[in-house]
Amino acid sequence: MDYPTSMNRCNLPPWAIASKHYNSKPQVIEIQGVRHNGRPLFEKLDAEEDPEKRGLIFHDFMDVRYQLHQWQREETKNSRKSLKNSYLRFLRGWLFDSNSLEGAVLKGWVESRLGLMPTFHYEGINDIHSEAYFRYTVDRMKGSERTSAIMAQLDLLYEFVQYELARIFPEQTHLKLYRGIYNFAEHQVIEKFDKNKYLLRLNNLNSFTDDFERAWEFGSRVLQVEVPLTKVFFMGGLLPRSLFKGESEVMVIGGEFEVKVLIGG
Repeated sequence: MDYPTSMNRCNLPPWAIASKHYNSKPQVIEIQGVRHNGRPLFEKLDAEEDPEKRGLIFHDFMDVRYQLHQWQREETKNSRKSLKNSYLRFLRGWLFDSNSLEGAVLKGWVESRLGLMPTFHYEGINDIHSEAYFRYTVDRMKGSERTSAIMAQLDLLYEFVQYELARIFPEQTHLKLYRGIYNFAEHQVIEKFDKNKYLLRLNNLNSFTDDFERAWEFGSRVLQVEVPLTKVFFMGGLLPRSLFKGESEVMVIGGEFEVKVLIGG
């Protein structure tokens, strides 16, 4: 797949991040300026051993930096919504429907920061000149206008997730994850190695789970994938349940993945 722009805001080019070679030998993805600008947050996190308290520290930092708690003080309905609709609303919206306005915004974050355009939003997207891509960009704009500085919020969310994964899995580079599907409509088959092993091009953002049994609830087939920690955009268990209840939800940045397809009996 050609990437129509090399514009991104990280340290690696889009073609490298999307490649199957990256997934076998991942490198750190650094979003420009985010770790430096969030230094006060990460200094607080370094001093806390309890992961649940670290999740609360992160949310409190977001609350203060983006004035999320001040929505009630705003005079107009639109400005109140802009502050009230924080990053959490977009995570919950994705959990409900990845093709929603919130889903378009999250796919838009991957596209703008990493340079990977989506390959599916309600329908397959083949290039930036298609009607499908136009529909996605309209949803992305509609979703973004509802929330103040949502892209900056998502930048910091990704950095927090990467920080937490490094602390929780200090010796690991990958996680074994699962995704239930009925067919390959949302994914592009690049190569079939044998009856249950494929090279797929996944959407630029995808829902997976670390719960094998739960994956079967979402399809008659399950994709089993070794996902680099650096491609985990969000993992539900990193935030307290009082903030986000999708503990088994893992949102994975896409590209070319070698997958094992398990067929239900």
